[in-house]
Amino acid sequence: MKVIGLLGGMSWESSLVYYKIINEKVKEKLGGHHSCECVMYSVDFHQIKQLQFEGDWEQLTQIMIDAAKKIERGGAEMLTICTNTMHKMVPDIEKNIQIPIVHIADATAEVIKSMGIKKVALLGTRYTMEQDFYKGRLIHNHGIDVVIPGGDDLETIHNIIYDELVLGIIKQESKEAYKRIISTLIQEGARGIVLGCTEIPLLINQSDCDVPVFDTTQIHAEKTVEFALKD
Repeated sequence: MKVIGLLGGMSWESSLVYYKIINEKVKEKLGGHHSCECVMYSVDFHQIKQLQFEGDWEQLTQIMIDAAKKIERGGAEMLTICTNTMHKMVPDIEKNIQIPIVHIADATAEVIKSMGIKKVALLGTRYTMEQDFYKGRLIHNHGIDVVIPGGDDLETIHNIIYDELVLGIIKQESKEAYKRIISTLIQEGARGIVLGCTEIPLLINQSDCDVPVFDTTQIHAEKTVEFALKD
C-alpha cells in the first residue's frame, strides 16, 4: 500500500470525512486491523478564504505548492487534495513534485461515465462553477456536458458554502434552496448532480434528488484508496 498524502484544511470538516472514508475503505479491502498509511498537511482555511475572495490565485498557488512539497518530504507516495476548488492549482503543483496526484474531477468523471450519463449539473463554489479548470476537464477530457446555476442561484450555492457549510452550520432552509436549484437544473436537462464542493454532502445527499448524485468527497476518497492499493 502506498503512503497517501492528504492536503486538507479546506475545510477541516470535509478533510475529517476524507480521513474516515479512506480508513474505512482500507479496512474493507484488506480486512483485520488494517488502516491507511498517510501523511496529512492541513492549511489554515481563514487565509485560504481571504485570498480566494481577493482573487490572489498566485499566492494561493504558492501555498498549495509549499504544502504539497512538505507532504512529499514527509514520505507520501501520492497526493490527494481534499477539496474541489483548489484543484485549480494542480498543473502548477504537478510541476513541483514527483509524486502523482489523484484528480477529483477525473475520479468523478469515471463514475459518471460508468453510469452512461452524458450531461450533469455542477454545484460548488463560484470559482469551481464559473472557471474552466473543473468543468472544462469534464467537458474536454471526458466528453461530459456540464450545466451550472445562473444568476442569483449561483450566488446562493456559493454563499451557503462559505457562510454556513465550511463552519459546520446546517440549515433546513439552505437544504430547501439547494433542492429548488437542483430541480431547475434537472429541468434544464441535467441527468446527474455533481456535488463539486467537499462540504455540500454535509447538506445534500441522494435522497434529496430524483437523479443520480455524485458525492465528490466519497468518490475521491474511494479512488484514493484504489490508487494506493495498486501494485
